[in-house]
Amino acid sequence: MIMKGQKISDRYQVIKSIGEGGMANVYLAYDTILDRNVAIKLLRGDLASDEKFVHRFQREALSASSLNHPNIVEVYDVGEDSGNYYIVMEYIEGKHLKDLIKKRGKLTTSEVVDIMMQITDGMSVAHDSYIIHRDIKPQNIMILENGLVKITDFGIAMAMNATQLTQTNSVMGSVHYLPPEQANGNGSSLQSDIYSMGIVMYELLTGKLPFRGDNAVEIALKHLREPMPDIKEDLPTIPISIANIILKATAKNPKNRYTDAREMHEDLKTCMDDARAKEAKVQFKYPENSFDDTKTNKLLKGNKKESDGEVPIAKQITKNDLKKQNKLLIALASIFTGLVVIITSVVVLIPIITNQKEITVPDVTNKTIQEAIEELQNAGFSVSDEQQEQSSSEIAEGRIIKTNPAANSKRTKNTVITLYVSMGDTKITMENYLKKNYLEVKGALEALGLQVLIEKKDVDNPETAKDGEIIEQSIKEGEKASIGDTITLYIPNIISKYPDFTDGNYSIEEIQAFCDEYGIKLKVNEVVTNEEPDGKIISQDKPKDFVIRAGVTLTIEVARNNGDSGAIDCDDTLRELGQC
Repeated sequence: MIMKGQKISDRYQVIKSIGEGGMANVYLAYDTILDRNVAIKLLRGDLASDEKFVHRFQREALSASSLNHPNIVEVYDVGEDSGNYYIVMEYIEGKHLKDLIKKRGKLTTSEVVDIMMQITDGMSVAHDSYIIHRDIKPQNIMILENGLVKITDFGIAMAMNATQLTQTNSVMGSVHYLPPEQANGNGSSLQSDIYSMGIVMYELLTGKLPFRGDNAVEIALKHLREPMPDIKEDLPTIPISIANIILKATAKNPKNRYTDAREMHEDLKTCMDDARAKEAKVQFKYPENSFDDTKTNKLLKGNKKESDGEVPIAKQITKNDLKKQNKLLIALASIFTGLVVIITSVVVLIPIITNQKEITVPDVTNKTIQEAIEELQNAGFSVSDEQQEQSSSEIAEGRIIKTNPAANSKRTKNTVITLYVSMGDTKITMENYLKKNYLEVKGALEALGLQVLIEKKDVDNPETAKDGEIIEQSIKEGEKASIGDTITLYIPNIISKYPDFTDGNYSIEEIQAFCDEYGIKLKVNEVVTNEEPDGKIISQDKPKDFVIRAGVTLTIEVARNNGDSGAIDCDDTLRELGQC
């Protein structure tokens, strides 16, 4: 057990536990060399002795360390200390999307589009490398105070082109976000991540999950059998373009989904455009029930079809079925425990037999590529032919920023080291982003490595400023910014104001329609007078150009002629006699 204050590899001092997962426990730690807080994922003690799990854990590190994107948590180091296998990652001070959903319920449409744009942008980098996350869910997506989204836990990610992997290495993610093909026992593909992202998008918009059940089996079968709920039944005013994105992402047949995260990202870019407000509902090219259902049918009682009166699979699961499943699980657990004991013995004996010593990775920071290669090779390491390039304002162009595995970590002889080479302080020339959609620009700038803040600015002329369009930018066109710099994009907060209802152009009916549009209560007071035409608006308690706020009451006075009320005309004499 890892204790507070304990040091891992004589470098990472544990501060506290911050999470537990199926494969690993996560700790907040302090990197004593680089003077920063980090998150350390430590393989659970009961799994560290299992060779299969150790290899899977190491694959996680290799997959994740190759991904470099602002929306993906960065991996710093990988290692082993006294039998503890660990990964050192970027520490994120934020909250999981699941926590945000619990606190807020459903989010606004613009918020969800922004979040999904960031998720798909990050996943595009993974899918470009044929890496599948396999466990996309709100619990594995964090959001910072500034709105930046970070995808975490590529713990069961798999490189599709890694020929040594087989379907036996497949690990199912959380059942609420489980693609039908995985529920059916088939292998995963890039489209499996697409399905999970579609479920996440649905949950963010509605505040609830599309499929629920009493147990995991029932929920998995619903993913297989039941159609995706129509989001427009919950949110009738949501744009059809967004409903179509969810439908396409959560298609039962993977062939009907987006090919990868980048295609979904491109669709999200334009989903709020006016041109897509009346697009047709998406139609699938391939049948939705065409995938192999053989494995699922084994769960059925008999071989009846639903057309013969068969009830849905989930409803066929009885208490006796669950008891049988529990007995089977107990038996499997016993077998697994025996295997763990055997594997533990092997893992302990192998180091003793091989007696292969670990050596320290030299620190080649700020050295030239040739100098770094020579020093690493002289120390007994191999150097990868493929180098990674990164922008840096501190390390000169062409010199080494860092290595993977990191400097001062311990590795066996001939371990392959990857060099990260500085591109210098790369400058990005700003364009004119005015009148462009802020979500599209935000995604493009963040992909270049800039930090983007979105702020609203009051505008009282909706004719010159459309909702969601950029009206100002903090770094002007033609100016340059370095990677990591922050740019603020300003979008309009359109301020509506009261017109002059007393100018003779408004009827009570027209004013009522105005109030209904802006959520205002209308109070009408009639004033008997001969000085104004009957029905004319003679006063309003919210003057012209007063800012409109929903929920308030607007009081107007309407002229009613004396003749309508039975009164007589008054002259000066009658007034003096008190007859008027």
